[in-house]
Amino acid sequence: MKCSKRTGGFTLVELLVVIAIIGILVGLLLPAVQAAREAARRMSCSNNFKQIGLAMHNYHSTYKEAPRHGTGTQPNPPDAWYRTSTMGNRFRLNALVSMVPFIEQQALWDHIANPSLTRTDGGTQDPPWPPMGPTPDQIQYIPWVNEIPTFRCPSDPGIGLPALGRTNYAACLGDSIWLLHVAPYNNDRTAITNGRARHARAAHRGFFKPFQDSKFRDTLDGLSNTIAMGEIITALQDGDIRGNGVATNGGNSGPFGLAALRDNPSICTDNGYINPERPRFWLPEFQQKNRRNFARGHRWASVYPLMSGVTTILPPNREACGRYNALGTTLVAPPSSRHQGGAHVLMGDGAVVFMTDSVEAGDARAPMVWLNGTGEAMPGSPSPYGLWGALGTRASNEVIDEQLNQ
Repeated sequence: MKCSKRTGGFTLVELLVVIAIIGILVGLLLPAVQAAREAARRMSCSNNFKQIGLAMHNYHSTYKEAPRHGTGTQPNPPDAWYRTSTMGNRFRLNALVSMVPFIEQQALWDHIANPSLTRTDGGTQDPPWPPMGPTPDQIQYIPWVNEIPTFRCPSDPGIGLPALGRTNYAACLGDSIWLLHVAPYNNDRTAITNGRARHARAAHRGFFKPFQDSKFRDTLDGLSNTIAMGEIITALQDGDIRGNGVATNGGNSGPFGLAALRDNPSICTDNGYINPERPRFWLPEFQQKNRRNFARGHRWASVYPLMSGVTTILPPNREACGRYNALGTTLVAPPSSRHQGGAHVLMGDGAVVFMTDSVEAGDARAPMVWLNGTGEAMPGSPSPYGLWGALGTRASNEVIDEQLNQ
């Protein structure tokens, strides 16, 4: 009797073995694919920052000064800078607004620079929106809710309400938070106040001086030695310490005084507000339950440090610690990112550097430099925050001796 020959095909066992091998290969390759995708997003984020740096330099070349961080119009009669208005923006526009026509967004700039009738709900504004727009919290003003691709990091998933148009790039304000919200002016921005002017000269040591004109020549430490801007995440309302506020009474004020924050930038850590089991998040009882529209990067045009400012006090991806009140102005605001291990910074010369979380940052509990500071907090002192703080000051005679990795 002859044996039958085997016809073509696989047995069930062979098929299962092939499927298992394919599954193993997919499992091995998937992390590499994910890593490649994140590397591409990180490169795109860096390229966005380079475009912003180029816009900043083109602006300076055109107008012989840097974009002003804190500019715009004041309704008549003037009122306190923190009040909303549909007839002016109370000088609450940040440096990004002035850069809009230099990032190939001329149509958007024309909308901002001219009176406008259109609203986001499709209706008309009566009277028209003024040139340079209303305060940046007005959701019916179309430019303020625009998502500008150059101002967004592809790795950041934040989108939509409660934010308006978001930004992942913020102006560097130096190594002190003291009176950043008023600079040298009265509350209505109508006159320079001598006391506040002295405070501003002593404490506002960053590349951008809030509400004041500046030029590249003001950066005496050198453009290549000074951080001009930093990357930030936009908040997802998940209690992330880098993007969401800490509060104890609904968010209208903070759990500590401003002087306490000035004298100890790590006060949120020391007071136990961070979840020890999930150190990237606030404890639930200290998460901001109210005013969720007040969070990092939630208004691309707003000058508030909360929305578009970074400080070189705590190193990248540390907690954004401060009084998350109605002003959104008083906080220690480190750079942050969705990339692994650090965040991008833009140097004054236009170079983009990936700054790691482990950058040497001095004493995280040292008092900040301010007008009445003593010891190492006296005006004119070197930054208390090591290399990181030195990179954030424009004229403290702190020049680094090594090449930053780019």
